[in-house]
Amino acid sequence: MTKSEEREVFEIYAVKYAHNANRTRNGNMLYMDEHDVPMPLDYFVWVIRNEKRTYIVDTGFGEVASKKRATPLLRTPAEGLALMGVDSAEVENVIISHMHYDHAGGVADFPKATFILQDTEMSYATGRCMCFPATQRPFEVDDVCELVRKVYGNQVHFVDGDEELVPGLSVHKIGGHSAGLMCVRVWTQRGWVIVASDCAHFYENFKERNPFVIVYNLGDMLNGYTTMEMLAESQDHIIPGHDPLVMKYYPAASKELEGVVARLDVPPASV
Repeated sequence: MTKSEEREVFEIYAVKYAHNANRTRNGNMLYMDEHDVPMPLDYFVWVIRNEKRTYIVDTGFGEVASKKRATPLLRTPAEGLALMGVDSAEVENVIISHMHYDHAGGVADFPKATFILQDTEMSYATGRCMCFPATQRPFEVDDVCELVRKVYGNQVHFVDGDEELVPGLSVHKIGGHSAGLMCVRVWTQRGWVIVASDCAHFYENFKERNPFVIVYNLGDMLNGYTTMEMLAESQDHIIPGHDPLVMKYYPAASKELEGVVARLDVPPASV
């Protein structure tokens, strides 16, 4: 049996739960443009599944963060997952790419889950770097405390670097945007796909090497684009974490879910 035959094949879905229409290029990109224009953000959680198992990537945020951050919810992440037939209360495996509010704000909706998280990210979110308002800003203390409680409840699986979770599914530390940020590599019918989460907010980040404005380590962020390109079949196999173009490029999971759930394990219409 070959290595590829041993791998499990997964489907991948992006579930859109929020949209911020008020962001501009100069609010998103580190290298500013003298002609500032609108550059909205979409917010997703991701479903990775096959007939054996289901993994959720990130937990999104809820009503409190929506009001505080002036980012309207279209639906809660749990409601979005329910449209896919996924009950968040029964999910067993959640990958937390990093602990920013829009990726770790819904942990309480997954009471039975084991949360897969980088050592570095927990250390960063609870250590001396959080003494500064600038580094605190993308985090919510209640979200951080909820994950600490999960540690004490034996519901966190810590990763140090890269790790294969099952054949065909692995996580890879990237850093950059947050100290312990990681991407997810998934074996699919079209080969290796990277769920980048915030390792790349937009296609432009890695295609033009134009970094996102919130950055912990610029070198790690830029090198991370190269790492993801090495892990993926091609640039067209990298799925950015906040780009509205994802919903344009990839087909809906069903006619009823048009504009809500995109299927990512099939080729894009265009990138």
